[in-house]
Amino acid sequence: MIPTLEWTSDGVRFIDQTKLPLEETYVLATNYQQVADVIVTMVVRGAPAIGVSAAMGVALGAKSTTALTTEEFTPEFDQICTLLAATRPTAVNLFWAIDRMKAIFTQLSSSGATLHDIQQSLLAEALKMYDQDIADCKAIGAHGAHLMPDVGGVLTHCNAGALATCGYGTALGVIRGAVEQGKQIHVFADETRPFLQGARLTAWELMADNIPTTVLCDNMAAVLMRQGRIQAVVVGADRIAANGDAANKIGTYSVAILAREHGIPFYIAAPWSTIDRATATGDLIPIEERASIEVTHHGGKQLTPHGVGICNPAFDVTPAKYITAIITERGILRAPYSQSLQVMELVTP
Repeated sequence: MIPTLEWTSDGVRFIDQTKLPLEETYVLATNYQQVADVIVTMVVRGAPAIGVSAAMGVALGAKSTTALTTEEFTPEFDQICTLLAATRPTAVNLFWAIDRMKAIFTQLSSSGATLHDIQQSLLAEALKMYDQDIADCKAIGAHGAHLMPDVGGVLTHCNAGALATCGYGTALGVIRGAVEQGKQIHVFADETRPFLQGARLTAWELMADNIPTTVLCDNMAAVLMRQGRIQAVVVGADRIAANGDAANKIGTYSVAILAREHGIPFYIAAPWSTIDRATATGDLIPIEERASIEVTHHGGKQLTPHGVGICNPAFDVTPAKYITAIITERGILRAPYSQSLQVMELVTP
């Protein structure tokens, strides 16, 4: 399994995704500020992985404190959570994970627990999230595998694989699950400009698993759909609103429209923690605007004229009407999503 991130006695160790696919190197974050920087600079990325990274950052901050008592540590704990929460605005898993860590701290501090007990409990919670994420991804894969064609092409956009999670992946987890069932899947991976997560990361992952893969420029999908070479689309998500609208990497919305036009099912695969019931529709999802240099430069070379205007939203929102189903670890949701989300939340712990 690809070691996207892991807790060590020295700190949190991350595979450096900015160097893939040509260099497999690792970054060790020895304090919570470095964890925050790793998230911002996309050394680690993908909503589930960001959430667990932040939880480990909180645990690392607690472990490294010079405070001697819970009371002395409390303002520092708040500072740690605030810094980590400010790293990426769109992925709701980030806030879900930090809220879980806050709940542990509040419960223990109010009961008079020692600082040592709080440190141990925060680490245990972060490690629990890590294990839970891998189990959730495998459940997503098992639920979604039967939706994939027995033989045919599956298009994915960005990277929603092991590198975007603690292991196995969401969208790529569905593909892995299908392959494990004996289905003959050929993956078409959009390159996903401007950060090239598909060309660099998805292709690297799938080739390591010997799953047939072809990289497409982002403007090629329609042609392959028209030629009948793509039988399904499966992507991840960074936040799913209460009505089923889903935010994912920029360009996903275009792919969903193309899939609808060509009669191809379009699936979202994401853990339950990606669902934000407090956000009514996709119009209310905050969209991160990233630095213009990601568009103007690549590989250290400038691609655009000096002074030209740059638009670089990291995500777009696909309206629920274009989504055939949402695949979660709890099961498969279908429209109307506002109702199916509510029902599954009530019947599933």
